[in-house]
Amino acid sequence: MIEKFPIVRVTEQGMSQGEDITTMEFALTIILNNQELVTLLCSPADLKYLAIGFLVSEGLLNSKDEIKKIVVDDQRGVVRVETEEDKGLASQLLFKRLITSGCGRGASFYSAADAKNQARVESQIVISAPQVFALVKEFQHRSQVYKATGGVHSAALCDTKNIILFSEDIGRHNAIDKIFGECMLTDLPTEDHLIITSGRISSEILFKVAKRNIPILISKSAPTNLGVKLAADFGITLIGFARGKRMNVYTDSWRVVAE
Repeated sequence: MIEKFPIVRVTEQGMSQGEDITTMEFALTIILNNQELVTLLCSPADLKYLAIGFLVSEGLLNSKDEIKKIVVDDQRGVVRVETEEDKGLASQLLFKRLITSGCGRGASFYSAADAKNQARVESQIVISAPQVFALVKEFQHRSQVYKATGGVHSAALCDTKNIILFSEDIGRHNAIDKIFGECMLTDLPTEDHLIITSGRISSEILFKVAKRNIPILISKSAPTNLGVKLAADFGITLIGFARGKRMNVYTDSWRVVAE
């Protein structure tokens, strides 16, 4: 996921020859039932999880039982997914593509009207403030690629005490989709769990999380105004600016307790 390049390093003291490490960028085309659906700019790792997670987030897959075959071509940058039943949805969705606010011009196929049909998250899970701080601290030290390059986003699925799954990608949407793809393919539940992300919390991120019935979403970055409004509508506890020993709880703060 990294590549080295020679550089000229410039400082107040002058110029010198050096070397820098960059994160790799990869184009992945997802083909669903022999129809090219989308090309994502991503990091070249966990491509199967990314493809399945994207289809899950876009409502094109609801369970692992629907999947007939997955073929990953790492060299050509293609993942082919065949389902047991061709629902004929792909052609309809191509006309409602949304260019998201994500890195690498993320793509999504939901519309604002879809959010009106999303059920509220009714989980009664609670987490203490010290548990949030401990999870975020571990999360921030987990990504070796970020430490080396500063060029990737990270996401994690957690319970209130431990990080269960961790992923990283140049796109914040992709990092979360990799988590959801792995959850589906390994039969790992998302209910009564929480997501931590390094990226900005915008409306499309909220929608992804709500569809997986996740009650708590945490980021070290900021939310958008629509992200906050959707979190309130969906009954999700939204935490932003979680850094060190402080955080902002924007919605459903009853899930965060002092001790």
